Amino acid sequence: MASNTSKTARASVRAGQSAGGALSVLGEYKYLIPLANGRFAYVRNLTNGKTTHLKTDSDAFVEEIRTLTAAGHGAKIRAELTSLHETSPEDGWNATEKRLVDAGVFEG
Repeated sequence: MASNTSKTARASVRAGQSAGGALSVLGEYKYLIPLANGRFAYVRNLTNGKTTHLKTDSDAFVEEIRTLTAAGHGAKIRAELTSLHETSPEDGWNATEKRLVDAGVFEG
């Protein structure tokens, strides 16, 4: 069966699984897999099973997070953003969260 996921994406997912922290923590899946010092991220959409590679300051990223928030995953995504900022403050995850808040993603 052919896969339409890139070799780099598969390698990143495998690396995250072996490290134990990038994809799941105590059985809960991570929604965001950071890339390139926070400039990009793989966003795992558990509602449709797809993982997309997005620039964190793009409109597409905001809309993908908005979709996940509307499906009830907003609190977990905010917790992940906070955790990413605490782990790597130089990567600008607090600015990414602020951009999402300013766009009204976590409201309602």
